[in-house]
Amino acid sequence: MDIIPYNPLDKMNIGGSVADALLASVTHPMNGLRPFIGAGIYAIYYTGDFRAYKPLAEKNKNGEFQSPIYVGKAVPPGARKGNFGLDAEPGPSLYKRLQEHVESLHSAENLKIEDFFCRFLVVDDIWIPLGESLLIAKFAPVWNKLIDGFGNHDPGKGRYEGMRSKWDTLHPGRSWANKCAIRNESSELILAELTAYLM
Repeated sequence: MDIIPYNPLDKMNIGGSVADALLASVTHPMNGLRPFIGAGIYAIYYTGDFRAYKPLAEKNKNGEFQSPIYVGKAVPPGARKGNFGLDAEPGPSLYKRLQEHVESLHSAENLKIEDFFCRFLVVDDIWIPLGESLLIAKFAPVWNKLIDGFGNHDPGKGRYEGMRSKWDTLHPGRSWANKCAIRNESSELILAELTAYLM
């Protein structure tokens, strides 16, 4: 039997340590986050009473926070141009990304911001994508894997011909999403998919 020696500098092991550090961090209510500097990764947790999310919410109540509904990242502005690892100034990238999600949750007609919590971790920019990918692979969060669109931005004037996302169909309220074309799938069909996914 071949035994492969453990390499702490292997990229998967480093990425795993980043993900583990996030999961060991403190949770915060989404509503009322204070500004901070840094880029990194985050996980959002749901604890409310939206019926289809009940199996998920049960895992996150009483301070357990075992199953994120969404995992994401915020990279420094320069990283979007391929400058990972070059110490681009992050500014408040991570805080601003979380605030975008807060606005989306406030806008949703059938969700309450008080039911959402998050963990976040400021990370050197080169490890951000790997940490996010490992967390998504580990938890398969429903808003990453099935109900797409939570992290979308306003496409801008003249670009609303695209189809409304599953997230905006299931959780209407974002004014810009209402300008997009209606999906073929109804909210009832998406709910059925969601229920089967979380069983």
